[in-house]
Amino acid sequence: MSDDRANAGGFQDQVKGAGEAMRASGQKMPDNSSSLGVAMIDQAQANAQEAFAAMRAAAQAKDLSDVMRIQGDYLREQSQRSMNQAREIGELIMKFGRDAVAPMQGGAKAG
Repeated sequence: MSDDRANAGGFQDQVKGAGEAMRASGQKMPDNSSSLGVAMIDQAQANAQEAFAAMRAAAQAKDLSDVMRIQGDYLREQSQRSMNQAREIGELIMKFGRDAVAPMQGGAKAG
């Protein structure tokens, strides 16, 4: 009978520990969500600024070949910017995943 109580107590401790780990994991979600939102807004702002800069340059172009060069440069730079931005967002999401799982794996760190 005492073995049953000891086993029940151990199980309750495991359940309590799992609950605490899940709570710690869940507490990181709002911060991570905010960081992701800010990064996306920063990226959208940078994209808009570059688009307007290209439009201004095209409006001041001397001839059609100048417009085509400006447009080509913009598209090439925007393509590179998009790849970098996707990489940045992907890295943030991976970090958030690691942060969320760490407490449940017993790897919770202070901070």
